[in-house]
Amino acid sequence: MGRKTEYWLLKTEPREWSWEDQEANGGISKWDGVKNKQAQKYLKSMNIGDLCFFYHSGSKARRIVGVVSVTREWYTDDDDDGGGAVDVKAVGEMRRVVDLAEMKRDEGLKGFVLFKQSRLSVVPVEKGFWDKICEIGGGFEGDE
Repeated sequence: MGRKTEYWLLKTEPREWSWEDQEANGGISKWDGVKNKQAQKYLKSMNIGDLCFFYHSGSKARRIVGVVSVTREWYTDDDDDGGGAVDVKAVGEMRRVVDLAEMKRDEGLKGFVLFKQSRLSVVPVEKGFWDKICEIGGGFEGDE
């Protein structure tokens, strides 16, 4: 029996790395620069095939815009300044972006870890919350 897929949320400032950058890069990127130890622990827990919401943070746009999958598990290299990375590949854009304010209003998302640990750039997403967010956003391209 195979390992079950885990779900995550990865935050990025659009001016640093946007969904458009992700797609323009052949869909593949090294997800690095995470300094917080708890967020690094979450990155280290990721496995190939896990799915992650791609979340734009910042003052103007706090919303889920797409989905990426983990293609390479945690690794370190000389460029990381003591940190590490996972590699991710774009799966698809949300059919409709899901805004943070909209998520906070939804009763089905009460207790979502993003609301409790809002400063972390990487957080786990329970399957029920993943499904609810996908429902709100009409799914994502490539979710068939």
